[in-house]
Amino acid sequence: MTDLDVRGARRGRAARRERRSGGQSGPAKPYITRNIPVTDFLSDEGAEIIEANADRLLQEIGIEFRDDPETLKIWKDAGADVSGERVRFEKGMLREIVKTAPSQFTQHARNPARSVEIGGNNMVFAPVYGPPFVTDLDNGRRYGTIEDFRNLVKLAYASPWMHHSGGTVCEPVDLPVNKRHFDMVYSHIKYSDKPFMGSVTASERAEDSVEMAKIVFGAEFVDKNCVMIQLINANSPLVFDSTMLGALKVYAAANQACIVSPFILAGAMSPVTVAGTLSQIYAEALAGCALTQLVRPGAPVVFGAFVSSISMQSGAPTFGSPEGTLLLNGAGKLARRLGLPFRSGGSFTSSKTPDAQSAQESAHTINATVLSGVNFALHSAGWLEGGLCSSYEKFVMDADQLGMMHVLAKGIDLSEDAQAMDALNEVGPGGHFLGASHTQRNFEAAFYRSEIADNNSYEQWVSDGSQDAAQRANQRWKAILAEYVAPELDPAIDEQLISFMTRRKAEFPDSNI
Repeated sequence: MTDLDVRGARRGRAARRERRSGGQSGPAKPYITRNIPVTDFLSDEGAEIIEANADRLLQEIGIEFRDDPETLKIWKDAGADVSGERVRFEKGMLREIVKTAPSQFTQHARNPARSVEIGGNNMVFAPVYGPPFVTDLDNGRRYGTIEDFRNLVKLAYASPWMHHSGGTVCEPVDLPVNKRHFDMVYSHIKYSDKPFMGSVTASERAEDSVEMAKIVFGAEFVDKNCVMIQLINANSPLVFDSTMLGALKVYAAANQACIVSPFILAGAMSPVTVAGTLSQIYAEALAGCALTQLVRPGAPVVFGAFVSSISMQSGAPTFGSPEGTLLLNGAGKLARRLGLPFRSGGSFTSSKTPDAQSAQESAHTINATVLSGVNFALHSAGWLEGGLCSSYEKFVMDADQLGMMHVLAKGIDLSEDAQAMDALNEVGPGGHFLGASHTQRNFEAAFYRSEIADNNSYEQWVSDGSQDAAQRANQRWKAILAEYVAPELDPAIDEQLISFMTRRKAEFPDSNI
């Protein structure tokens, strides 16, 4: 069999899997357009209270923008009250500034069929972001490497339910800190054709990311279109540091999207109450979003909220809690009232292994993510140990859950065929539907078919090795990587990227700072 035959056979198997899973009639869509309503736990009156409290916070307490005189000058020129590094804002000032931001935008992928719509009624799933460690059942917990990074990019690319390649899917600690961003961005471009994220760990690394995007898409296209999205965290409570501010300004000036996202563990970095934390989230995110518009009016920006609680007994972060759901849901309401896309949620867990705790906590969070109207869901697959670890097994287990979320978001089909009156007429009282014509037409795609769950008899399960879900997931990710076929990349572009990276890496010595 030729290489072409092998690739064709693999793609055929993938297509059949996609048709079986969740009623897809063809390849999975590049993003979700939801057909179910958003569930609001926060009333309009409640949202007004939160917004009024945030206005007081912004006017009376303010936000600190540390070690960045340029940003302080931007705020002063805009009419804010700047005292040292503390900036205070008149009521309504920031809401007026963010009116120039789009409520929805396209992030273009190098494969146009993979481009995503962020905002509105759309939802995009992206993988885990930021862990220094990786784990799998064979090799255990260890520091991540560039090989792990590439493997996780490949798993995200191969999943029909993952819309985005993400960013720092793990830290490749075998590479110098000041140069690893080149290999990370290149891996997203080389091993996937889905949208990706740029580096934010220094302004010059953000500039390198933009330059690499220009090689792929062309400088003029990048200036007029969003081709990267990046995570800008507030240093809660009520602080933005120079690293995040530097990256924000680079990307906003280049017309690339920033997710301005307070990183909050309630009880430590915000008040212990949902309402108090929501006021802080609103103030921090709104200030960062407004700054992007002062840098470049009309630049795409996303209102973000990474928020959970801590154990008041141990101080450790907790996930999958009811308070976390209320915070996520309330923040979504506030973002929609601003007319901005919303980022939050994912598949969170504090568990150290892909076990029952991890499944319970992650399922609780990803369901809340879908029901709360999240537009961009980072950490949708692979998150373990409170975000310290990327798990191969958890990655494919979470991706399987994302397939279920696709089905849920489609809502109830009320087409004539879905009403199934012909089946009801054919079977009548006391019959069964297994042999009905309607069932025969629809059985292959009637229900979501999990790639991980075991629904066989006990005897069959024993015969297959008595494996638990993590063991089945271990086999699954290995099979995916074995079947992986790289997307095509123009050799001339590949050569330019490698040349750019080689030149830039030679310009400064290795450093782990």
